[in-house]
Amino acid sequence: MKRLLVLLILWLPVYAHAALNVFACEPEWAALAKEIGGGGVKVYSATTAMQDPHRIEARPSLIAQMRRANLVVCTGADLEVGWLPVLLQNANNAAVQPGRPGYFEAARFVPLLDKPARLDRADGDVHAAGNPHLHTDPRNILRVAEALTARLAEVDPANAAAHRARGQAFAARWQAAITRWETRAAPLKNLPVAVQHKSFSYLLAWLGLREVAVLEPRPGVEPSVSHLARVAAQLQATPARAVLRAAYQSPRPADWLASRTGIPALALPYTVGGNARAQDLFGLFDDTLDQLLKAAP
Repeated sequence: MKRLLVLLILWLPVYAHAALNVFACEPEWAALAKEIGGGGVKVYSATTAMQDPHRIEARPSLIAQMRRANLVVCTGADLEVGWLPVLLQNANNAAVQPGRPGYFEAARFVPLLDKPARLDRADGDVHAAGNPHLHTDPRNILRVAEALTARLAEVDPANAAAHRARGQAFAARWQAAITRWETRAAPLKNLPVAVQHKSFSYLLAWLGLREVAVLEPRPGVEPSVSHLARVAAQLQATPARAVLRAAYQSPRPADWLASRTGIPALALPYTVGGNARAQDLFGLFDDTLDQLLKAAP
């Protein structure tokens, strides 16, 4: 009996201080959860920077991670509509179902762009709520960070003070970085660019870049050579300084266009892990700006 009591006493502190399990749908939210949660969270990212977050297989390993999660952090706005509902259903974890404190969607805290005037499958991969690639504007990350800090404090009240302190510290560092990035980005104002997919609408809106062409004929549909030829002709009349694609996207369309027009193709990291430099949220935007500034006149 005494031995059992000793073992119980030794076990209790470990259990009481067990890290909160956070299931992040995308690398940007995994990185943000780590910034705010620190050592108090154990974060699992369901996707990498080299995967299209629209199209993920709901593997058994993801279901297992979802089953043990205390908090699920995703983008929302139907970005994960093809796979997240399957995970939630099969994980059978009541704490992280939509509507519960353990379920968090970043899109609920950000004004969304590109809301469609109509919904038709013929128009391609159109999101009813608006463009879900909201994290490419760092001001949106600041909005999400504030909401995520409050949610972490709610689902993990024992460590609420620590989460709030780290959240405030991150917000201060992030706001200072935004100020620095906006100062550096001044030469990018009105810079004309072509994009492979509508992955960077929020980035362009933040920096004042001008989108003059989209390589995809419809969202999520890879362009044919004949379509790219039409885009190339369009760019003769309205030239661009760069063709932008996300690291996870096929390089073929942007490279084909670059070879025909001489416009440089830039593979922006898009999210954390997108290249060797973008290993955290700060590196993500440092690298993105550096690449864009090379295209500025």
